[in-house]
Amino acid sequence: MSTQTRISTLGHLFVFSGPSGTGKGTVLAELTKRNPALWFSVSATTREPRKGELNGRDYHFVSHQRFEELIRTDGLLEWAQIFDHYYGTPRAPITDHVEAGIDCLLDIDVQGALQVHERMPEAVLIFLEPPSLEVLRERLIQRGTETPEEIERRLEGAAGEMAHESVYNNVLVNETVDETVARIESILAAHRLKE
Repeated sequence: MSTQTRISTLGHLFVFSGPSGTGKGTVLAELTKRNPALWFSVSATTREPRKGELNGRDYHFVSHQRFEELIRTDGLLEWAQIFDHYYGTPRAPITDHVEAGIDCLLDIDVQGALQVHERMPEAVLIFLEPPSLEVLRERLIQRGTETPEEIERRLEGAAGEMAHESVYNNVLVNETVDETVARIESILAAHRLKE
């Protein structure tokens, strides 16, 4: 008896997490450049736009009232309150794209990924980690955007995030951008095929 492989008509949600300084943004920028059919989910926030940020590109900037309405109506796939502001992922655009057969990418922290895992267990969770915490320290220093104290806080946070990596479907060490993107493309291709 032969088995046939078919391509799924639904899209998939691929959720990316990883410590700050791991190179996640660079990897995802290269991935979407090479794969323009992928749709990148934009988060919503109640904070004011920073210089150079655009509504709909960097975030969907919404009022507290609108965000709380999304919470009440289950319109968010995940959300958190950080200090005085809300951050979250609108559910409808992801559902619409997945149902249209479009693969979606979501870049969120570990706490958000755990919420997505609960609400959408079919989502594929991918954790990017640095080769080591020492390499991460060097990358953060080279970036030149944090004080020594902030770097230490980020390293502590990274260790905490890496403690949750067992929840993820895939854990990739980001040695080089090209190699990491190629591995992600293999993961995406595997999930597009359904027995």
